[in-house]
Amino acid sequence: MTIEKLQFSLPAVFTIGPADDVDSLCRYAKILTGKTAKSAKQPTATGRNHVQDIVKGIIEGETRVIVSSMTMEEIFKEREVFKTAVIKNVQKELDQFGLRIYNANVKELQDTPGSEYFTFLSRKAHEGASNQAKVDVANAMMMGNIGEAEKRGKTRQEISKIDAATAVLETQRKSEKAQADAQLATTQINLDMGINLAKIEANRKAESKDAELQRDVEIQRAQTELEARRATDLVHAKIERESAQQKADATFYGDSKSADAFFYAEKQKAEASYLAKVKGADALIYQQKQEAEANFYRATKEAEAAFVAKQNEANGIAEMAKAYEHMSSVLGGPQGLLQYMMLQNNTYEKLGKANAEAIRGLQPKITVWNTGENVAGGDAMAP
Repeated sequence: MTIEKLQFSLPAVFTIGPADDVDSLCRYAKILTGKTAKSAKQPTATGRNHVQDIVKGIIEGETRVIVSSMTMEEIFKEREVFKTAVIKNVQKELDQFGLRIYNANVKELQDTPGSEYFTFLSRKAHEGASNQAKVDVANAMMMGNIGEAEKRGKTRQEISKIDAATAVLETQRKSEKAQADAQLATTQINLDMGINLAKIEANRKAESKDAELQRDVEIQRAQTELEARRATDLVHAKIERESAQQKADATFYGDSKSADAFFYAEKQKAEASYLAKVKGADALIYQQKQEAEANFYRATKEAEAAFVAKQNEANGIAEMAKAYEHMSSVLGGPQGLLQYMMLQNNTYEKLGKANAEAIRGLQPKITVWNTGENVAGGDAMAP
């Protein structure tokens, strides 16, 4: 009886015999002869039937103990675990009699008289398998119908994707060209600015050097006049020397200020010109970037609109799908139909133009090698 108080029949066959060792054989002989520790106090039955009764009682007792701690579902699903537990517990009790389990076979669980638990369980499994088979057949038919419809729609979707990809590729090429032009303009402006700054710096150094030479000339002239006049009139010469020195300092100071003012004015002009060119280049780049993004967005939306329109058209005209299916079988399959549709939509022509535009100006050198039977009578390098 299980833990749910359910009764069932458990047919089992055990092959049991004495263990193959001296100690076990002695214990087995004692139980056959009835000479055990208790035989001195009370009479003990002897013979083979007595041993069978003991073994049977042990098997039934240990089986009841294990079954009472398990549910019917556990016994039914974990039969190997149940069998192992029964053999382990029975063997533990048989060790004291020198016996050993050589083989154990637990048969199918059966209902006791008046119980139909396993009958209903078998019927439930049979009905469940039958219903699942019906569901599997219905699912297979549904997947077949869905797959057929998906293949038809897939053909139209691939055609639309090719058209959309062609339009997007053309837009990307235009955007890349605009970015390259903008980078070239920026590089040219930076080069012009560097040349102008170098010229201004060279002019400034030349003017500074000229001013230094003029100052040295004036100093030498003043010193010469001072030495010539010192012999005649030391005081007059000193006054004139000081006057000449002041004039020279004033001249040098005026020339330095004029040169600084000219350098500052030229620097301001160069910086203003540079800022104007940089702002103009930034404005040009921003305008070209906005135009490229607008063109790309417009082309993308047009491609998406064309794709949605074609998809809705494919879903709405079932009769035309049948016609395409017939045309596909005539043209040798979906690949033939796809090539026919690409010819109808001038896809090859568009791809050819796009490839020609991509390699324009590269001037590729193409050499054609003729091989085969026709080479014997002519030049192998001839086109």
